[in-house]
Parts: sequence; structure tokens; C-alpha cells
Amino acid sequence: MNLPTLSIIIPNYNHGQYLPVAVGAILKQSAQPLEVIIIDDGSTDDSAEIIQALARQHPVIKFHRNEKNEGVCFTVNRGIDLAQGEYVFLSGADDEILPGFLEKSLRVLVQHPEAGLSCTIGDWREEATGLNWHMGVGMTDTPAYLPPQRMVELEQKGRLFIPGHTTILKRAALIEAGKLIPELKLTVDWFIAYVIGYRYGLCVVPEPLAVFKILPQSYYQRVRQDAKAYREVLASLLDLLNQPKYQDVAERIREGGSLYIFGWPMLQVLRSRPANRRFLTPNFLRKCLWHCTKLILKKVAPAFVGNLYFRLAGYRAATVKPIAK
Repeated sequence: MNLPTLSIIIPNYNHGQYLPVAVGAILKQSAQPLEVIIIDDGSTDDSAEIIQALARQHPVIKFHRNEKNEGVCFTVNRGIDLAQGEYVFLSGADDEILPGFLEKSLRVLVQHPEAGLSCTIGDWREEATGLNWHMGVGMTDTPAYLPPQRMVELEQKGRLFIPGHTTILKRAALIEAGKLIPELKLTVDWFIAYVIGYRYGLCVVPEPLAVFKILPQSYYQRVRQDAKAYREVLASLLDLLNQPKYQDVAERIREGGSLYIFGWPMLQVLRSRPANRRFLTPNFLRKCLWHCTKLILKKVAPAFVGNLYFRLAGYRAATVKPIAK
């Protein structure tokens, strides 16, 4: 089977110490990308030297550098413009893909060219607490294509989740969606995945094949700690959904109650503006309140209790299956 071409884009800012592991995991994959584009965003550590050394050893790596720190959205969008592959994978410098990730994802995508993206189950690891859980469990038992309406049905049942660090995106669909919109900040991965998925459907490989490391002072954590700034980000997301360009997606988001994932801050923003209250459906409210409750319990429960809950509540998937020959 001829697999489609893939460009991997890695934005980097002061994560030089993590790059050898992230890049090494890519180079060990059974299916190789067309190119690995690493863009350094004005790092002040030894990232440039590390990337240059990797590029000398592996011709598939293409090293680019921003003249100054421009931010992750600018950097990734530059990579999208440079990419030559039909599909792109946006990888974090501190993330790690597991054996079989590329081949299994590309196999299901070539079987379903109508899909706008693929995802796998995501392995989330909270470095400071030792909590470890899987997201995206229960969407399907075997590799499959889910059309947009099936995604809505799963969302209504609380069984849809697209782990951003596992998504391989059709480059043309990503450009049509607006690429990475800087105003969305930490919500941008969610936005592009749901815009593309709700337009074209997605493929799912129901195995944990990529690791997302949640660091104590990550960009995600810093934005969430500033309540006002986070609400402004959510307001920007809603402003986009209210634009004609995204009305097709907004209706499916409303129908499925997909905005629940942003918890109590999203509920506050929805209540504050009449134009956004159409998203305040019973399904959204039910899912949002339960999501908020789980977040509170995760903060106060000891790690061993949290990990036990994750196993019992279905937040742990089966082990990775060998690739069929």
C-alpha cells in the first residue's frame, strides 16, 4: 500500500533538551515522513546547535529559524507554508510518538481520502503529579472513519475527543480552516481539529500512540492561570464561530455540546453575551458540569487515587497492537 506523503512540523522554543527524544521517536517509525521541518523560534538555550547536529545526521530534517521570537502560531504557520506533504503532523518539541503511530495513521487515511484528519488515543502524563490517563477512548473498537454526523452522535454521548497531539491533518483542509489563528492561543489545536473534523469527518486509530507531557510551567498552564486572559481567548473562539465562514461547524458544535471541554470559564463567557447563548443547550450544561466536577476532584485527590479512577472509569486503553504484516 502506497502511503500518502507527510510533513512533520516541530516548533521549538527553549526545548532543546527534549528534541533528541522527539526526533528519535520519529526516525524509528516504521513509516517515514517526507520531511521533518524544525523551526526554532528565537531560543536562548542550545536548541539551534542541537537541531543543526540532528540535521547533519539525518537529511530528512530541515532546519529553519525565526529571526526573533514570534510565537507558536506564527512558527507553525510558517511550517505549513513550507511543507510539501499532502498531510501534516504538528508535533511538540517535548512530545513523543510511539512505534506504529505514523504507519497506522497513514494507512487508515489512505483508505478514507474523504477524511480531513486522523487521530489516535492520546497518552497524557502530568509530570508534576504522576497522573497518567488516556483521552479519546471509546470512539471505535477498530480503525475507522467517522463522518461528521457520527462525530456529533458520539459527542452527545460524551464519547468524542480528538487529542491534538495525535492528529495528522490534511494540509489543504488545514489551510481552508485558516491555519493556526494566533488569537486562539491554547485553544487553537481544538479549534482546527473540530473545524476540519466536523466538515470532513475523521479517522480514528483506537490505540494510545502518542505521549503528551503536561509540564508545570507549560504555555497551556500559564494561560489557564490568568482567568481574565483565558476568558478573552474563549471569547475570541466564539467570535470566530459566529462568523459566516464557520457556521457549518458552529451548528455541529452546538448540537453536540462540544464547548463543554472548556469548563466553567466557557459557561461564564456564554452567559455574558446574548449572541453566544445558543450554545447553552441542555447537553452542553450537563457535560460541562460533570467535566468541572472531575477537574476539581483531580486537583484534590492523591495521584494513586486519580490513577485508580482513570483505570476504573475507562480512561485507560489496551496496549499497542503490533503492525499487521
